[in-house]
Amino acid sequence: MITQSDNVISLVDGSVGLRYALIPVQCCGIAVATVARMLDPHGAGFARTLHPQEPLPCGALPVLLTETTLYGAVCAEHMLRSWPTSLPRPWLVLIADAPVRPAPAARYRFRALHSRLAGTARVPYLPALRAVEGADEALEHKDVQTAAERLRRTLEGK
Repeated sequence: MITQSDNVISLVDGSVGLRYALIPVQCCGIAVATVARMLDPHGAGFARTLHPQEPLPCGALPVLLTETTLYGAVCAEHMLRSWPTSLPRPWLVLIADAPVRPAPAARYRFRALHSRLAGTARVPYLPALRAVEGADEALEHKDVQTAAERLRRTLEGK
């Protein structure tokens, strides 16, 4: 069960340090690590991946991460069915696992979840992720940098 804790990382100017609480729906791989670095490119603590059963930090925007497979859609649906109404609606970040559109059944499920979400963002298939040792190395690639800028703009509503 997801709960909200009273832990707030306050900066000198009063703003909250942790902006994005990343919740992997399926597993934690290079794509999840890269999305965390995409949302926090300078390592300032704006985004961090939560561990299983870790409470949602107060003031942080919940962001569910899943691949664009049918299994990813089913896992996201199960997570959202048990999402407490006391927490803010999460964003769903769909990480493309292949350079093609998701399967029709997956697209249908993702569309059906729309009303339970604050929004949906997409990360395109990034072939560079197959050949890097870590997220920092992935951010050196231009296509990953471009995807990171689009992702940040989408989540910030710009």
